[in-house]
Amino acid sequence: MTYRAPIDDILLSLNHGAGLRAAVAAGHLGDYDSELTAQVLEEAGKFAGDILAPLNRIGDKHGIKLEHNAVTTAPGWPDAYQRWIAAGWNAVSGPEAFGGQGLPMAVNAVCTELWASSNMAFGLCPLLTLSAIDALNEHGSDELKQIYLAKLVSGEWTGTMQLTEPQAGSDVGALRTRAERAADGSYRIFGSKIFITYGDHDMTDNIVHFVLARLPDAPAGTKGISLFLIPKFLVNADGSLGARNDIFPSGVEHKLGIHASPTCTMQMGDQGGAIGYLIGEENRGMQCMFTMMNQARLGVGLEGVGIADRAYQQALAYAQERKQGRAIGSDSKGSDPIIRHPDVKRTLLMMRALTGAARTICYSTAVALDIAARSGDPKVKAAAAARAALLTPIAKAFSTDIGTEVASLGVQIHGGMGFIEETGAAQHYRDARIAPIYEGTNGIQSIDLVTRKLGANGGASVFALLDELSIIVDNVEASNDPAFGATGARLRDALGALERASKYLLEKLGASPNDALAGATPYLRLFGSTLGGCALAAEALAARDLDGASDPARAITLARFFAETVAVQAGALERSVIDAAAVLATADAVLTA
Repeated sequence: MTYRAPIDDILLSLNHGAGLRAAVAAGHLGDYDSELTAQVLEEAGKFAGDILAPLNRIGDKHGIKLEHNAVTTAPGWPDAYQRWIAAGWNAVSGPEAFGGQGLPMAVNAVCTELWASSNMAFGLCPLLTLSAIDALNEHGSDELKQIYLAKLVSGEWTGTMQLTEPQAGSDVGALRTRAERAADGSYRIFGSKIFITYGDHDMTDNIVHFVLARLPDAPAGTKGISLFLIPKFLVNADGSLGARNDIFPSGVEHKLGIHASPTCTMQMGDQGGAIGYLIGEENRGMQCMFTMMNQARLGVGLEGVGIADRAYQQALAYAQERKQGRAIGSDSKGSDPIIRHPDVKRTLLMMRALTGAARTICYSTAVALDIAARSGDPKVKAAAAARAALLTPIAKAFSTDIGTEVASLGVQIHGGMGFIEETGAAQHYRDARIAPIYEGTNGIQSIDLVTRKLGANGGASVFALLDELSIIVDNVEASNDPAFGATGARLRDALGALERASKYLLEKLGASPNDALAGATPYLRLFGSTLGGCALAAEALAARDLDGASDPARAITLARFFAETVAVQAGALERSVIDAAAVLATADAVLTA
């Protein structure tokens, strides 16, 4: 089926749920003109629908090929990428000093969702390049920036992030790739990496790899890791490409989904060592890599949103066309479209509400990052940075869980045809499943949320956010609008459950950290569903005042459905958080061979 970018839903979410318009009005985003947002996103939606979406099925069926140490992408991929560069999409949020457009990260976040919706396998390539741009701009030397940054910003060259090794997945400190100092100030890198997204391809003439490695005299663990820039082709003094560097793809993975995205095993050092250049300081590579990973984690969360929206659109179209059975009370002579049946209607509402909640959480993260980067007020910057840090693991984990769940519901709506590849519903489910694993598994995001983000400043960032969410609930209750139903009461209950669970975990972090970790995953789900429900309520309130710019009845219905169907589960999630340690204490009796 065709893909249509849901621009009206997106603008409501971005401007009012995530607060972009308020941030602009407060002067936190410099001289950015918010009137540009709709224009940019309309064009992005056209590119996604007209250029990328038609290649999605082709890429899934064709996949990629590795021959003679080189990867060939699916038909149409190189041409689409060149059109991508020519249209300037890689440069949307790039630094203006190096040819970028300098637009807010929140605008690019929407674009990331659109690329993922239309063609997730394609969108993965620029996602990693954006992370490379951030790391180089933040930590690279002026010399390296002059050589590489403009090419990365334009998209003429792409970037990769290389952390994982067979024995060092989530435990990055166990990596064995080694670096040796050279007399000219460069380094020689030896080792191999696995699961490298777009580690090699034929869409650009150079690839800039960012690789973690360990020097011979480095401390053990993560304190002894350095980050190196390793180009596929060395760059001559005049900017032209020189000799092939000693880094090659030695294999590609045959995956459940995202078949058109090359996932490579990369080998370095078979011909004397890959020439690399230090990013940041020796033994401080993890600090640099986290700059890349935080950008990528938000991007992966947006992939969850994107694939969820695509699955919803396809399921809705199928439900409107597929006829099966007669709905109760129907006066038709034949079968009715399945959308007439209450359970199908409920399922579609669940898909759309979950997608909308995840979308606004991701956009809110991006807006916080923008304010932290652009505001001229040090206190505002610091508060925004803390907010972004708190929201990042929720955006990544909650949204990618939602992507998988919504894609699964999409298969269900299609019935037996959903299990057949030719409908495309199965591809969305297969593609979605990698996102909860990428860039730190969702279990690790839950641990990060509880131990680092909740634990920071005695929970001050969490409770400040809860205060803001409480104001939204106050406004819902004060509206006295019967269309909201029990929205206010259900969200109030959810906020209470989240507050109590937060205080419980803070107490356990000091006294019994394992007890806190036992409840980390249900806590993240509780946080995401409460935050998402309040965000949808805020959008519904805003939609009533937009003079026809958005459909208030639709927004209120979604907010009510989410509050009364999803957020209402908060009490059970709170109990799961509190009771988890006691349940897991007896787990060894079950978890035996």
